[in-house]
Amino acid sequence: MTAVPAAATAGTAVPAPGRPAGRPPRTRSRRRRKALLGFLGVLGFGATWELFARSGVVKQEYLPTFTTTVGRLVTELGTTKLWSVVGDTVLTWAIGLALSVSAALVLGTVIGLVPFLRRATHTTVEFLRPIPSVAIIPLAVLLAGLSREAALIVVVYAPFWQVLIQVMYGIADVDTVAQDTARSFGLGRWHRLRHLVLPTALPYVITGFRLAASIALVLTITAELVIGNPGIGLQINLYRSAPDAPGLYALVLVTGLLGLLVNLGTRAIERRVLHWHPSVRREGPQ
Repeated sequence: MTAVPAAATAGTAVPAPGRPAGRPPRTRSRRRRKALLGFLGVLGFGATWELFARSGVVKQEYLPTFTTTVGRLVTELGTTKLWSVVGDTVLTWAIGLALSVSAALVLGTVIGLVPFLRRATHTTVEFLRPIPSVAIIPLAVLLAGLSREAALIVVVYAPFWQVLIQVMYGIADVDTVAQDTARSFGLGRWHRLRHLVLPTALPYVITGFRLAASIALVLTITAELVIGNPGIGLQINLYRSAPDAPGLYALVLVTGLLGLLVNLGTRAIERRVLHWHPSVRREGPQ
C-alpha cells in the first residue's frame, strides 16, 4: 500500500498547478495598498497646490489653480499639437538613450576586461564624468547648430558616463576565484564572458540604465528649452513668452507623467531581466 504523505494528512495545502509555491502571501493586498497610497499622495499634492494658488500669495496669472491646470491638460490631450511635441521629445530621448547606452556598453566592456586600459583611462574618465551636460550646450550648438543633433550631443553625454561606470564596476566585481576556476576547467573567453562576467555585471548595467533613462529625459527637456529644437521644452518656452500660465503648467504635468512612465518602464525591465537576482526576488511579484 502506498503511504500517504504526512503533509497531506496534516491538512497542509498543496500548491495549485502552475502557481509558484514560494509566492509571498497577501501580494494583491500589498499592491492595492501601494496604489491607494500613491493616489492619496497625488490628491494631497493637488489639494496643496489648489489651496496655495487660491490663497493669493502668488497671483493666479503666474500660478493657476490645480483644477484650472488639469482642465487645460484635458483640453490639450484632445489636440494633435500636444501629441506632436510629446512625440518629438520621446524621439529625441529614445535616440539619445540608445546611443549613450550602446556606446557605454561597448567601451565599458572593453575597458573593464583589459586591466591596462582600465588604468590608462581612469584619470580621463574621472575628469570628464563630473562635467555638467548643460556646460557643453555651447559646444553642441557650434558643432550642430540649433538642431536635434545638437540636443542629442547633450542628451548622450551624461547618461553615457552613468552606464560606463556601472559596466566597469560590474566587470571589476567578478570573483577572481571564479575566474581562475573557469580557466582551470578550460572555459574559453566567450563562455567566461557569457556565464561569469555577464551575470555579475548585469545588475550594475540595469542600475546604470535606470539612472541613464531618467537623466536623458531631463536633459532632453533642458536641451529643448535652451537650444530650441522641437519638443515639450520649446513649447514650454512659447507658453512662457505668450504668456499662457495654464498651458505652461499643463506641460509641466506632462513632463512629470513622462518621468513616471520612464521610471515604471525601467523598473519593469529590471524585474524582467533580473528575475533571478536576490534583490528582485525579495520584492516579490509586483
